[in-house]
Amino acid sequence: MKANFRMLAATFGALVVALACTPLSWAGCAPNLARPTHSSWFVQPGGPTLLEAALDEDRDHDASIVGMWHVTFTAKTLNGAPVDMVIDNALVVWHSDHTEIMNSGRPAQDGDFCMGVWEQVGRSEYKLNHFTWGGNDADPNAPVGTVGPPSAGPTQVTEHVWLSRDGNHFSGTFTLAGPDTNGVVTSFTGVVTATRITIHTKPGDL
Repeated sequence: MKANFRMLAATFGALVVALACTPLSWAGCAPNLARPTHSSWFVQPGGPTLLEAALDEDRDHDASIVGMWHVTFTAKTLNGAPVDMVIDNALVVWHSDHTEIMNSGRPAQDGDFCMGVWEQVGRSEYKLNHFTWGGNDADPNAPVGTVGPPSAGPTQVTEHVWLSRDGNHFSGTFTLAGPDTNGVVTSFTGVVTATRITIHTKPGDL
């Protein structure tokens, strides 16, 4: 009778130990079992608890507009009248200190070297306030449609653009207004598109 009791106690004890170890054995010895996506199991007092553990590679980080760009400005209106013409083809750098500089392809009398400041106003969304510094030495014989021949300066350009998901393009709208020496303002509105310039960009890519 005592021998049977001892055997029963030993069997019961082994069963208790096995049940106590079961959660740990599952967690550490069964790596091929399916686990909840984006989550991890943590054994805490009171039983296993499912806690959310976001993976770094799943976090959506915004790309930065900082860098060098090839930018095209296409006017859709000139002084309110419909047009469809490219008015600038420029190289632009957006700096991390929220300043911007542009080497414009426009004639020198329009102000072909200009600078601005920018801010991020939303997710992948930016606004730019930009000025050219045209002076009274502008060419009075410049063709109609240039920015105020002769220009009194400064000409203001504003942009509202969105950066692509891959960070290699941006596009949006722009306005441009430049006064001449008589106070008459030439104004454009239109669309702006840009492609990032990288260490691998070649002249034929521009």
